[in-house]
Amino acid sequence: MKLTVVGCSGSFPSAESACSSYLVEADGFRLLLDMGNGALGELQRHCGLYDLDAIFLSHLHADHCIDMCGYFVARYYRHDGGRCEPLPVYGPEGTEHRLTTAYADTPSASSMSEVFDFHTVKPSTFEIGPFLVHTERVAHPVEAYGIRIEHGGKTLTYSGDTGVTPALDDLARDADLFLCEAAFTHGKEDIPDLHLNGREAGETAARAGARRLILTHIAPWTDPQVNLADARAVYSGPVGLASRGATYEI
Repeated sequence: MKLTVVGCSGSFPSAESACSSYLVEADGFRLLLDMGNGALGELQRHCGLYDLDAIFLSHLHADHCIDMCGYFVARYYRHDGGRCEPLPVYGPEGTEHRLTTAYADTPSASSMSEVFDFHTVKPSTFEIGPFLVHTERVAHPVEAYGIRIEHGGKTLTYSGDTGVTPALDDLARDADLFLCEAAFTHGKEDIPDLHLNGREAGETAARAGARRLILTHIAPWTDPQVNLADARAVYSGPVGLASRGATYEI
């Protein structure tokens, strides 16, 4: 598998990066994890507008899904006059309604489903193209899911947005790469069931036995070097910071 960081800023875009969006590729199949603010523009640096094969939305906060509205425009009003075939979109209950409401003036209440084939995510194991995926609900104020992606004997885990939860430990168990949010700073913010800090991300990786940890979803007002140091203090494996355009072979 190849992982490309399309965007990794938490809560709102930074001067360096769009919000959460990650491209996972294998066997010619392209799966996009989330499409937050600014991600649609950045995505076009890495693949064509119409080259995605599926999209997974971890939850329906704007910094993870709002650029789906722009993507609707690209697929519905295609420049050559031909509307795109429906693209599989996996998201929490109410994804279609959320996106239709956000766009506000779609031609009709069902227009989104003309170019997106919506699938409701629940805790389960299923296939998306060549990937075997397992989803679990994680600890966030809205319905949110982490995802474990397996292919060719390798595993990628993406936390989505979450506080500390045993579900994330299970998703990251023995993962070759654990892409984990670290929005908060240890000793500064302490709000249960919202976000992780760098130390908690490191502790999760250690408990799970993950082989590599990449911290992501760090808000522009958070010092990423502090979170990196906090993760390294409790996790002995390799740790890095996600950055726009970074790629990882898994």
